This record gives sequence, structure tokens and C-alpha cells, in this order.
Amino acid sequence: MERAVPYTVPLGQREVFQALQRLHMTIFSQSVSPCGKFLASGNNYGQIAIFSLSAALSSEAKEESKKPIVTFQAHDGPVYSMVSTDRHLFSAGDGEVKAWLWVEILKKGCKELWRRQPPYRTSLEVPEINALLLVPKENSLILAGGDCQLHTMDLETGTFTALRGHTDYIHCLALRERNPEVLSGGEDGAVRLWDLRMAKEVQTIEVYKHEECSRPHNGRWIGCLATDSDWMVCGGGPALTLWHLRSSTPTTIFPMWAPQKHVTFYQDLILSAGQGPCVNQWQLSGELKAQVPGSSPGLLSLSLNQQPAAPECKVLTAAGSSCRVDVFTNLGYRAFSLSF
Repeated sequence: MERAVPYTVPLGQREVFQALQRLHMTIFSQSVSPCGKFLASGNNYGQIAIFSLSAALSSEAKEESKKPIVTFQAHDGPVYSMVSTDRHLFSAGDGEVKAWLWVEILKKGCKELWRRQPPYRTSLEVPEINALLLVPKENSLILAGGDCQLHTMDLETGTFTALRGHTDYIHCLALRERNPEVLSGGEDGAVRLWDLRMAKEVQTIEVYKHEECSRPHNGRWIGCLATDSDWMVCGGGPALTLWHLRSSTPTTIFPMWAPQKHVTFYQDLILSAGQGPCVNQWQLSGELKAQVPGSSPGLLSLSLNQQPAAPECKVLTAAGSSCRVDVFTNLGYRAFSLSF
């Protein structure tokens, strides 16, 4: 009997396949390394690419400096969310979260440290995990997504606690560090505030029920939120809106027609992105200060690198429906793009 010869994809076909992959790529998530010099980006194919920000920002940078220093297969499906600690990179996909050591990743030894799956209602349920959030004071990691629950994972013991209240998919999380409390938003149109120590919901804002925020043609879903002390900004189907949390009052409606997918506070500004190629810069009063175009037709993720260990790498990066990560060395223009 003849021995089977392994099939090798011809070089030309492989290049065509890789070009098609890049053409249809979406980058869902980003996370900066603890040293501030590297950026991890996760795509719809389950890959994580590591870029050297310090090399790309160098005065001697070449085109090769804007390519990944390493790319590895992290999940079978999309990498929807990532966060970093001073040692670990956590990544989430369909149903599970994985941990990687940054020191090993940078040595190109991309072997997972562990993986965990929250206790779902049935063994057949494999919901996506749309959002990860670190709670340093509690040494915990919060996972949320398709099963409509928040799962608080104790990073020391690996045990999970479930927080129930949402009636549909959860898209986004934000932390109020002083309390500690967590905000969550999702398809049910509600932003819910959770007291982590009491493990219960303490406030609910149904954004779509406020006439000044409601946009029925876009739906009620909440796709992004951020918090700064007693203030919250959120958007999605309803208009991007600044809220005073204590009084549950909308104070500023931002005049942005397109649904927003990511929002963050930055100094005295609010940065947002979503449908369309631009990073939007808002005054807290609601005035649009600037719209800075990027290279992707739509944006899903913004990342501010503010690691004090690498002030030379202090940049804003934006990614979404393309294989590129746009780098803004200041908020006024796109300096260049990294590419898978």
C-alpha cells in the first residue's frame, strides 16, 4: 500500500487565501502590553497579532515595522474582547476566556496559560463573550455577552459568580473604580449598575424610554458606554448621551446620527466611533470639536495607550472593519496604520 503524501497548499494559492482573509477581516478588540510598547489586536478569524508600537513610532521605522512581530491562533472563532494586567493578556471568544503571559508572547511562545468557561444554563450553550473588564481592587475579571448575564471570575480561585438582570445580549461594560461598581449595557436597551460587593443590581436606566435619546428606527440596543465618577456616556440605537448617574438624568445629547460602537472619556473630551471611518471628538457641552478620518469604513474599537512606562508610545489606536489599525500620535490626524 502506498503511503499518503501530505497535501501542501501551493504558494500562489496561499497568498490568494491570505489576501482574501485580509479583505474580509474585522478587528474586534485591542489591548496594550503592560510595558506600553506593544499592542495586541484580535480579529474575526480568532487570531491575535502583536505589533511593536515602539518600532512603528521610531524615526527609523520601515513598512515592515508596521506588520505584526507575531500572529497566533488564539480562538476558533472571533476574538471579541481583550484586556491586560501587569503580567497577563486575557482574550475572549465563543464561550470561554483564555490567559496568556505577555513575557512568553513577546518571546513568540504563544501557548495559553489557562482557559475558563463560565457555568452556562445548558451544556449546549456556547454564547459569545462580548466584553471583558478587570476589577483590580477585587482581583476579578468580569465576562459578559450572549447569555444575558455578567460572570464575575475570582482570578485567584477561578470561581464564578453570576449577576442576572439583563433580558438580552450584553454588549459593553464599564467600571466605577471608587465603589467598586460596574455598568453594563445591551440589546434590552437598559444600562444596569451593579454593586460587586453586594452582588446585586442597584440602578437601571432604560435609555430608549427617554424621548430626547430615543431613535426607534435604530432600535433600543446599547452598544457602548464609559464612566467617569458620577458621569456616564452611552450610545448605540439611542443617541450618544451624557448622563448624571446619581439623578439618572440625561444632560447632553450629542448630535451624531450614526450608531456608536465605542466611547471613552479623555481629558476634557469624549471620543466616540462607530458606523463610518471617523473618530469623533466631543466637548462635554455636546459640540463636535473634530472628526478625524481613518482607513476603515467602520470602527469597533478605540484604545488609548497611557502607560507611564512608555510615554513615547502614547497614542490612540482605532480598528474595525478592515485589516488595519490606525495610529493617531495626536488627536488631529492619522499618522499611519498597522496591518495584519
